[in-house]
Amino acid sequence: MESPDRSISLGEIARRLGGELLGDPEIRVRGVGPIQEAGPDQISFLANPKYARLLFTTRAAAVLVKTPAPGVRSAQIRVDEPYYAFSQAVRLFHPERRPPPGVHPSAQIGPGVRLGSGVYIGPFVTLEDGVSVEDRAVLHHGVYVGEGSGIGEETLLYPNVTVREGVALGRRVIIHSGTVIGSDGFGFASYQGRHHKIPQVGRVIIEDDVEIGSNVSIDRAALGVTRIGRGTKIDNLVQIAHNVVIGEDCLIVAQVGISGSTELGDHVVLGGQVGVVGHVRIGDRVMVGAQSGIPGDVASGSVVFGSPAFEHREALKAYAILPHLPRMRKDLRRLADQIALLMRRMNLKSEDTGE
Repeated sequence: MESPDRSISLGEIARRLGGELLGDPEIRVRGVGPIQEAGPDQISFLANPKYARLLFTTRAAAVLVKTPAPGVRSAQIRVDEPYYAFSQAVRLFHPERRPPPGVHPSAQIGPGVRLGSGVYIGPFVTLEDGVSVEDRAVLHHGVYVGEGSGIGEETLLYPNVTVREGVALGRRVIIHSGTVIGSDGFGFASYQGRHHKIPQVGRVIIEDDVEIGSNVSIDRAALGVTRIGRGTKIDNLVQIAHNVVIGEDCLIVAQVGISGSTELGDHVVLGGQVGVVGHVRIGDRVMVGAQSGIPGDVASGSVVFGSPAFEHREALKAYAILPHLPRMRKDLRRLADQIALLMRRMNLKSEDTGE
């Protein structure tokens, strides 16, 4: 991936990334790329020692590394965290582009809407009564924001995002296309054989620096607040039910489902397709493996896996046994038959000896 309109010297890149350059500082590069594909005008990175052999075959002009290796043709830039440094290098060549401020003529702006300075309101955006959009926020084509909701500074809503009434988005929030924030929670009271809707009259609060993928549903609280903590990142196709509280800097991977009134601590990681029952507490720094089912509380610092989930190492041992269960079943049956035969012989012998 190249940036056709700019090139940067390795010396400047090392300085901007706070790294130590081993190589010619005057070499100029025009983009970034994976280590096995990068060309002589690109920079790459090595974060996993498993792929260290690629240092000796890459064509990249330079590689970001934690520990430089001798005998490598490419220049090397030593940094503490190569993957993070690479993310910053990408920004050097592909700085964020936002549309110029303004309100498109096709946008529908309700009474009492307040727009900060430098905002962009794209085509066919709808802002209902009492909406506030803070400075430098960007709302792309077809965004809907319901009555009384607030959009924080520098927040970015991609096309066709729906923000229902009474939702508060913090600063620098990013929400991708097709996501709905503040949909009704799934709440019904069964009476005389029928299911009657419980009005969902609470709110949703999305704190600063949260990023939410495409086609995510975050339900408003029945009463009170559904809250997503500062810095949390949510992948595509995630369902977060009413009154869920998610802490700070969590990672919620694709197709996770979190049932109502569940609480996650800080720095929790839920792998893809994890399901969490309602009204449970998942502590700080918990890691849950993909496709796991969480039936109850999980203590802080735990690493769990499986459905139902339990301690990761024990779960791996248990799952390693599963392919052998049919054979083990046959062995147990055979052993049971042999024991039964021995017992019959012992009983016959006792009867013959009169014991």
